Amino acid sequence: MSKSRPRRARVDPLSLVFTAAGALLVLFVVLPFAAVLLGIQPDLLWATVTDAEVQSSLGFTFYAGAWATLLALFTGVPLSYLLARREFPGKAWVEGLLNLPVVVPHTAAGIALLMVFGREAALGKLFGGAGITFTDEFPGVVVAMLFVSLPFLVSAAREAFARIDPELELMAETLGATRWQAFRYVTLPLAWRGVAAGALMMWGRGISEFGAVVIIAYQPKVIPIVVYERFSGFGLAAAQHVSVLLILASLLVFMLVQALLAAFARVVAPED
Repeated sequence: MSKSRPRRARVDPLSLVFTAAGALLVLFVVLPFAAVLLGIQPDLLWATVTDAEVQSSLGFTFYAGAWATLLALFTGVPLSYLLARREFPGKAWVEGLLNLPVVVPHTAAGIALLMVFGREAALGKLFGGAGITFTDEFPGVVVAMLFVSLPFLVSAAREAFARIDPELELMAETLGATRWQAFRYVTLPLAWRGVAAGALMMWGRGISEFGAVVIIAYQPKVIPIVVYERFSGFGLAAAQHVSVLLILASLLVFMLVQALLAAFARVVAPED
């Protein structure tokens, strides 16, 4: 009885090509981060960590990004739900307008915001009467971050709501729940992962904003402005270590938030 030869695994040319293309893209993303991290000089990194301006700017940037994300949660989540659940005239235009900040150059966005929220602009004067100033002030930084990063939250939340079967809400209403209760106790708990992911992406995009912020609120300085100033005034090494600190701090915050979300998920839906 002759022994059958083992069959060779079939080589899929398409998979090979796609794998090579994907590997190039991953390498393109990894190489800059690796170059920054591998070029760390401990003495310069420590000097950066203990730099009062860097510490203040980093904390201010994270704080402003958190406020922009919080405002977006209270306004963007309801809008995302409407876009996912309702049909109304001009819906496609609304969706297109919400994505506009992604494609518009952010320096142009900063000019547009300045024309609305500047000291001599209509809304600037209106808020100024209440003691709220945007030009070179904290509210201006929040507005700039909110404007450029809001699409990330709205898109993610809308997709999360769209994946939930509307029949679940109707069932809850049939059992006596109000529309608000159906949203609060059925829809939102099922969509919270998508909303949280969108909030994280928005916060990450907001703290990295430079173009719009530098136009409407150069002061107080966000960390991207500090990076630019260090690069312009002191060279690559000084800017590199501020960038490393920002990358590490952002990763730490992201890991902490992800851990909290995972812990919350275990409490809400404990394993059997």
